[in-house]
Amino acid sequence: MNKVFLKSFKVIVLTGVLFLQSQLIQAQGSIAPTSTAPALSTPKGNSKISGIVSDSAAAKPVEFASVALVNATDNKVIDGTVADVDGKFEITSVAPGKYKLLISFLGFKDKSVNNISVEKGKDINLGKVQMSANTKTLDEVTITGEKSMVEEKVDRLVYNAEKDITSKGGDASDLLRKVPMLSVDLDGNVSLRGSSNIRVLINNKPSTIIASNVADALKQIPADMIKSVEVITSPSAKYDAEGSGGIINIITKKNNLQGLTLNVDSGVGNRGTNLGLNGSYRKGKMGFTLGGFGRAFYNKATSDLNQETKSGSDIFGTNQTSDSKDRGLFGQYSLGFDYDLGKNQALSAGVRYGTRNFIQKQNLTIDQFTNSELTSNSQRKVDRKDLSGTVDVNVDYVRTFKPQQEWSFSTLYSRTNLTNNFNTDLLTPSGSVGSKLKNVNENFNTEFTLQTDYQTPIKKNQLLEFGAKGIFRTVNSDYKYLMAGESGDFTINPDNPSGALNYNQNVAAGYVSYTLTTKNKYTFKAGTRYEYTGINADMGAEGAVNIPSYGNLVPSINVSKNLTDATTIKAAYNRRIQRPGIQQLNPNVNLSNPQSISTGNPLLSPELTDNFEVGLSTNIKKTYLNVSAFARNTNNSITQIRTTVDTLAGAIVTTFENIGKQSAYGMNIFANVYLTSKWTVNGSIDLLQSYMEGQTVNEAGVSQAVSNSGFNYGGRLMSQLSLKKGWGLQAFAFYRGREVQLQGTRTGFYMYSLGFKKDFANKKGSIGFGAENFLTNGVKFTSDLKSPILAQSSQTQLYNRNFKITFSYSIGKMSFDAPKRKTRSVSNSDVKSGGENN
Repeated sequence: MNKVFLKSFKVIVLTGVLFLQSQLIQAQGSIAPTSTAPALSTPKGNSKISGIVSDSAAAKPVEFASVALVNATDNKVIDGTVADVDGKFEITSVAPGKYKLLISFLGFKDKSVNNISVEKGKDINLGKVQMSANTKTLDEVTITGEKSMVEEKVDRLVYNAEKDITSKGGDASDLLRKVPMLSVDLDGNVSLRGSSNIRVLINNKPSTIIASNVADALKQIPADMIKSVEVITSPSAKYDAEGSGGIINIITKKNNLQGLTLNVDSGVGNRGTNLGLNGSYRKGKMGFTLGGFGRAFYNKATSDLNQETKSGSDIFGTNQTSDSKDRGLFGQYSLGFDYDLGKNQALSAGVRYGTRNFIQKQNLTIDQFTNSELTSNSQRKVDRKDLSGTVDVNVDYVRTFKPQQEWSFSTLYSRTNLTNNFNTDLLTPSGSVGSKLKNVNENFNTEFTLQTDYQTPIKKNQLLEFGAKGIFRTVNSDYKYLMAGESGDFTINPDNPSGALNYNQNVAAGYVSYTLTTKNKYTFKAGTRYEYTGINADMGAEGAVNIPSYGNLVPSINVSKNLTDATTIKAAYNRRIQRPGIQQLNPNVNLSNPQSISTGNPLLSPELTDNFEVGLSTNIKKTYLNVSAFARNTNNSITQIRTTVDTLAGAIVTTFENIGKQSAYGMNIFANVYLTSKWTVNGSIDLLQSYMEGQTVNEAGVSQAVSNSGFNYGGRLMSQLSLKKGWGLQAFAFYRGREVQLQGTRTGFYMYSLGFKKDFANKKGSIGFGAENFLTNGVKFTSDLKSPILAQSSQTQLYNRNFKITFSYSIGKMSFDAPKRKTRSVSNSDVKSGGENN
């Protein structure tokens, strides 16, 4: 199987290299004569023409725009250049005469600058030369506001988050609650249009810790470090095929200026504390960045569980109450380096370490009944530890040949060490420790990725992209259970599950994508991707696990049309793959709660999902409106299965199987209104109708079909006001309605916050105050599950009322002499996060 994998990957890479070589030869052959001809036929001078190419709507530079110098007498092109990533261009050695400039770039109308008269020895600075995009143009107030909030592109929606006040001192999950089409539950689990089968990237890069647990990974990212969030509902063939619901790409703030700076961000609250230090040094072609931040949180929760299970003629009942205290420490530390090898070449590298430590102390009381008669009462003290450390190392190279023609080669190595342990003290009726139970689960996840991408324009209105990628992934998990009596000495009990999982997954992928922009304002982006997955797995002493290899062809197409300068419609189709994550594969049996046992399934296969969507975005005076509708169908869905254990009266075991089918239909409406130039109100409504099929076990132990359907709705509302003298105010509210599950429902929940900040007079820093859920002591939500053998109701009270003070300050001096570095990086978006099932 490995030979087949390597052969497939070599064919993909070889094809790409051969095509790349032909393109390079062609590019060199066409560029060289053009660059040398003017020296033979065109007189040279000592004058210079310079300027900055700018987007007239966004007030942003147009990167890599083509600038041609034309003789005004005979309209012949005599010289030219390419703007850098700041839009700056410069044409030197210009002789005296009459000229004009022709500026062009894909997606913009051609720009002509006429009547340029060059005198001997005198330079001409044209300042900002504005180009009009082939998209909506708005009045000045609306343009500025909309670009600071939402941008609509052919395959994604971009939410710019730099002005958020209430999230300062929070984490990424706090911010994502405000992004259109996204929902974040109280545990930090993210869903896109009702699906939690999504991929989350950080600056287009993955991390093994995100593959392990998205919710915990988001807690590592301070909200005030996020520049924007890209919601990619219809990913093109360039992205990994994973993530049936779509991709969320979080772009963090980067410093690309010249000089030395240090920024301090901190926040103190009754539910969390954070501290961040970020610095950068840049001199000439070389730059270094050093970043580090940590966030500690502390919370308290109570829960009640009522459960009934059937076995033959007996009905087993369980009443369970718990008090728990959660503590967590999340941190991330990074060192980055970049260097300009030449005018059109850049090299970058980085090392990142992330730590995620979650500790829970729980007091558990369990009453058990048989046919309504109390049979036992037990008390437990559970100490659970979920610890991890992640190292990511990347080296990336990019070479630009001409506007939009570039080749990149990227590498990424990631390793995460995970510890999922618990210690349980079984208490006697007097409250003393009678015996102890310990679960030791040490595991790690490594990934090594090689990726190469090439893109080239075809004429002015077409773009061709293709590439190849190989991912070499290893997951290892060793687990065992130990028991101790009154002596306190732990020994291995052969009746308790122990074992190992060694899981190797190799993915070879290749893609091609084509973009066409027509004169009548249509944009077509179509492509296809092929992925071959080979798997080797064994369970230690129990021997090998036979998991077949598989290949998938994944097409995608995105179409957009500008009906007017202010109105755009879109339509898209794509197929996605959802591979199981480590938490779903890991066979470790979690017995921390003897009545609610969970385990993974290493035999899981991937899901396949077909997605359809249509959307419209428009501007009506000072209101931006986006409406989208979608349909999603998943076969072979990874679904939770709950069964009883004969040897443990009333105990429920939860695992995963490929037995489900899910369909979802819905729509999202988002609006942003400018009441004044400094006061905005925006909000969205999410509507979802879902249908699920699966299998369950009846009282006789026979599998039978089960289905469920329901309607879900939610929404968010935010208002932001900029006041005089650096004051700002923001209010936010979020609601998510009742959620339908395969075997039950989960009640909805809400969150709200209010915050303000005051910028210092020198703009070097700010101080602020925020409050969350301050009118109540917390949020209570209920989950109900029903099956032929199970009836379960659980209530959880989360005390999340929070008050916080935030502070930030910057020292150092920066200048705008250094250009931004254009880099590429590996993006693995192909693994399902653990545990969630929607």
